[in-house]
Amino acid sequence: MDFQPLPHAFPFRFADGVVERTGPAAGRVRACVTANAAAVRATGFPAAALAELVAQSALLLQGGDAALGRRGFLAGISDFSVERLPVAGDVLTIDVAIAGRLGDTVKFEGVVRDAVGEAVARGFVTVKQGGS
Repeated sequence: MDFQPLPHAFPFRFADGVVERTGPAAGRVRACVTANAAAVRATGFPAAALAELVAQSALLLQGGDAALGRRGFLAGISDFSVERLPVAGDVLTIDVAIAGRLGDTVKFEGVVRDAVGEAVARGFVTVKQGGS
C-alpha cells in the first residue's frame, strides 16, 4: 500500500493501510506491531500510542491529505480504555468512524482489535485541523 499521503514517517507511522471502507469517513485499517520486539516485550506497547494509531487510521480513511495532517494535530483523547497492551507481532485492526464535527475540529471513535477480534483498546480522539 502507498504511504505517501501520510505525513508520518518511521518509527512514528503505526497504520499500515485501509482494509475496507464502510462509509465516507468510516472503515477498517490494519496495523502490525513492529516496534523493537525486545523493548516491547520488556515494557509493553505504550498505551498512548494506541490513541495515536486511531488518529492515524482516521487520517488514512479521510484520504490521507498530507497538507491537512501537517497543519493539524491530535487535540484530545477521551473515554479511552486499554484492555491489554499489544505485543510485538500482533496484527491489529482499527475500526474508526466520525463521531462528531464542529468546524475544523473532528471527533473520531475508534476500536482497536487483535487478530481474533477481541478489543484491545477503544475510545475517542479529537483532531484539530488548521494552525498548529
